[in-house]
Amino acid sequence: MSEEYNRMDFDKYMVPCFSPAPFIPIRAKGSWVWDQNGKDYIDLAGGIAVNSLGHVNKYLKKALKQQLDKLWHIGNGYTNEPVLQLAKTLVESTFADKIFFCNSGAEANEAALKLSLKYAANFYGKKKNEIIAFNDAFHGRTLFTVTVGGQPQYSAEYISLFANIIHLPYNNLQAVSSHISEHTCAIIVEPVIGEGGVYPADPIFLQGLRRLCNHFNVALIFDEVQTGAGRTGSLYAYQQYNVEPDILTSAKGLGGGFPIGAMLVKENWAQVFTLGTHGTTFGGNPMAATVANSVLGLLDNKLFEGVKQRNVWIIKKLSLLQEKYSIFKDLRSMGLLIGAELSMHWKGKAKILTNFAAEEGVITLIAGPNVIRFTPALNICFRDLQEAFIRFERALIRLKNS
Repeated sequence: MSEEYNRMDFDKYMVPCFSPAPFIPIRAKGSWVWDQNGKDYIDLAGGIAVNSLGHVNKYLKKALKQQLDKLWHIGNGYTNEPVLQLAKTLVESTFADKIFFCNSGAEANEAALKLSLKYAANFYGKKKNEIIAFNDAFHGRTLFTVTVGGQPQYSAEYISLFANIIHLPYNNLQAVSSHISEHTCAIIVEPVIGEGGVYPADPIFLQGLRRLCNHFNVALIFDEVQTGAGRTGSLYAYQQYNVEPDILTSAKGLGGGFPIGAMLVKENWAQVFTLGTHGTTFGGNPMAATVANSVLGLLDNKLFEGVKQRNVWIIKKLSLLQEKYSIFKDLRSMGLLIGAELSMHWKGKAKILTNFAAEEGVITLIAGPNVIRFTPALNICFRDLQEAFIRFERALIRLKNS
């Protein structure tokens, strides 16, 4: 670029709904990132579980370059070969019969929620319009999805727009059983609550939700925006729980860094979205579909096994750090979605710890004010992990001494 920019330009030109780090990344490769000053960082955040195969993956890059010379965008009045290939692969690899493509997880969840409402209205009447969601959940930032999410700090100003959304305790099957009725049209649940603290679902909980949904003719929606595309050690987390949803949403890692979202759905539900009832301009464009096809082509059993091995390594390392510094209260994980909850003495200081970590050259995330979240590339090498946790330990020492 001919002009130089710095962090203050964000405050000058950008809407202030984010507060970016003081450094500006300009280059990345694999699990390494470099800023404007040439400082290097090891990325254990992966763009919030997006860069599933690392930065500038050579296979994704090659596929994208090939598509650049073919077709960028054609609009939803036409279809294209990459998106048909992607849909076929997802159908053949999952419970789903049909796929709807969009641009993000929020859009995928919006589609799923709209579809469940329309399905219930078509077959059971408009009084069947209640949606059950869970405390601490996160489903997106559109008006609808932010209200369905169970974090009041994001939804308080908008909640009155959607009166028939009920939030219940996560992993509490009795609470759902006591509340669900013939007026309920959908239950939306994350197999692992991500942004709200990294809480894996109890298998009995998800199995019970499936039974209740069958009994009350309720759509079971799995939000796998963060847990999907290999993040938990299988293509989608539902496959490890042996519980099939009716609708599943996917995004983040599916595109390996290129924006894409998808709603996977069973046939009966799919048929409710008839011509003109829902749509998207950019969704399913050839560029995004091409990258996602390449991602799926690399998500094999060997990689899934590697995810599980890396989980064991990271949990062991965090446990050793806990023995040395007594900073963590709990470690929770499924695959490479890992949360380390701070102990009471350090409550509310997760952001401070991530700032120290960045200064030491390792990028991490938070999952609420008390939890450090790790979502590295699924193929991050162990040498990089070793160096990352040397740096992270220095950050822990700084927090301990602060």
